[in-house]
Amino acid sequence: MRKPSIFFHLLSKSIAFTVRLLLRFRYRILVQGADVFTKNSPVFILPNHQALIDPVILVSHIYRFSTVTPVISEKYFDIPVAKTFFGRLGAVRVSDLENGSRDTQVLKVISRSVIKGFKRKQNIILYPSGQIAGQGYEKIFNKKSAYHIVNKLPDDVQVVGVRITGLWGSMWSKAKTGKSPDFFVQLLKGMFFVMANFIFFLPKRTITIEFEDLTSSAKSIAEQGQKPFNSFLEEFYNLHGEEAPLFLKHFFYL
Repeated sequence: MRKPSIFFHLLSKSIAFTVRLLLRFRYRILVQGADVFTKNSPVFILPNHQALIDPVILVSHIYRFSTVTPVISEKYFDIPVAKTFFGRLGAVRVSDLENGSRDTQVLKVISRSVIKGFKRKQNIILYPSGQIAGQGYEKIFNKKSAYHIVNKLPDDVQVVGVRITGLWGSMWSKAKTGKSPDFFVQLLKGMFFVMANFIFFLPKRTITIEFEDLTSSAKSIAEQGQKPFNSFLEEFYNLHGEEAPLFLKHFFYL
C-alpha cells in the first residue's frame, strides 16, 4: 500500500466533491458523528453494507472531513481505467469472496497492507461482511478480516463504526431480487432515471450515515475472540432493528 501523492490527494478531493453533487439528484444524505475525524490519529472505518452504492456515498462524504484509503474487491479494482487510479490511491486489492473466489492469502494481504497504511497515518475503510446484505439487517457470519486487524492495531488508531440506513430496497440492493445487482447496469439505469425526470425532479431517497467511535469497546471485545467481536459489530449495525425495504418510485409523474 503506497501513500497517495499530493496530486492524487487533490484529484480524489475533486472527484469526491463531484460525486456528492451528482448524488444529490437522487439522495438526501444526513451525516451524524463526523467529529470522529477531528482527532489527529489514523482511523479504521468499519461500515455495514446495505447496497452496492453505499461505498460511493460513504467515501465521497468522508472526503468532506478527511481522506480515506479503501479495501476494494478485485471485481472493481481490476477495471482497466480504475485500476491505475486505485493503485496510485493506495487502495488494497482483495479477492471477490461474494462470487466464490478464495485467495488463501487474502487475510494476510489485507492485514499486512492495512497495518502499513496506519503506520503512514492513513485512514482505512474495510467492510467486515465482505458483501452486500441479503436482508434488512447486517450479518458478518464468519468473516475474519476486521477481527484480525483490530487485534493488531497500533495504539494510536481509532476504530470507527459506520451505520448506514435507507438503502435497503433501492435498485442497488438485494431486496427485490435476492441477488447482487450489476453495478454498471444500475449506473446506466440511474443516468436514465435522472434524465427521464428532467434532472431535478427525481424522487429522493433519504440516507443516514452515523459515525461512532468504537475504539475502546472494539479492542476489548476483540480480545475475547472472533465470534464475540463479530456479534458486537452486528449489534452496532442493527441497533435500529430490521429495516423494511423501501421501493421508492423512479419517476416523479407516476
